[in-house]
Amino acid sequence: MNWDDARVFLAVEREKTLRGAARTLNLDQATVGRRIAALEHALRATLFLRTSEGYALTAAGEAALKSAEKMEHSANELVRRTQGTDTRLAGDVRVTSTDSIALEFLLPAIERLHAAHPEVRVLLDTSTRMLNLAKREADIAVRSVRPDNPDLVARRLARWPMALFASNAYLEQHGKPAAGSAFAGHDLVVYQGNWTGNRSPTLAGEPIHAGRIVSTFNSSLMLRTAVKAGIGIGELPIHLAEHDGLVQIWPEPTRGAVYEIWLVTHQDLRHTARIAAMIDGIVSAFEDRTN
Repeated sequence: MNWDDARVFLAVEREKTLRGAARTLNLDQATVGRRIAALEHALRATLFLRTSEGYALTAAGEAALKSAEKMEHSANELVRRTQGTDTRLAGDVRVTSTDSIALEFLLPAIERLHAAHPEVRVLLDTSTRMLNLAKREADIAVRSVRPDNPDLVARRLARWPMALFASNAYLEQHGKPAAGSAFAGHDLVVYQGNWTGNRSPTLAGEPIHAGRIVSTFNSSLMLRTAVKAGIGIGELPIHLAEHDGLVQIWPEPTRGAVYEIWLVTHQDLRHTARIAAMIDGIVSAFEDRTN
């Protein structure tokens, strides 16, 4: 099995469909199907069962999986170690973050980087999927969670308390909710990550069972936009909400948790010139907008 075949095999195993694998590999679906068929012919083994729920590994496929993952690890390590010595301020830098952070901080960082080093191209991913830096899915991540992988280097960029916010228009129409009322008579917008699987959801520590949940969002930017549009009350990082001109409902944050932002990269890549330049730009953008 060569590495190209291993990449296709791993993509099908992880995505469970030829279409999903083709999307991640930037190939067409027919090509992925032919590559899997050719690999199975070369190995004289059936690697996948074609089921109604997608592609499932056979016993032979399970055995091949371990070797393919070892090849992937070695290939990624080779790329990281060689790119770590790259001193050229040119080429691609892959960055992943949320849409809200990207809009406020990463776009100014990209603008600054382009002005100084026009041959560096930033590939920005703001999907909700958490990309894996160890597997070379991205070079830099700006996340709200600190990773525990010892091969990754993390730097905290911001630490903001959370609070309840609403627009002036909403407050003029509905007034402020009373503490202890569980938001009776009020409309709420909620981030899906705080809602899914939570039997007794709260906002800023206040139960919400008496309120009306108008909408849930998987995007922090859309949540902020919904609050700004007057759709309902939402829990937001204080710094970002104040930047949007929103009104804090209660005078003090009532939630112990804070919203942290971490810049993460792989230790083998942090000295690559173009990646280091992008990191410097991101750090500067946060310093400019939070100090």
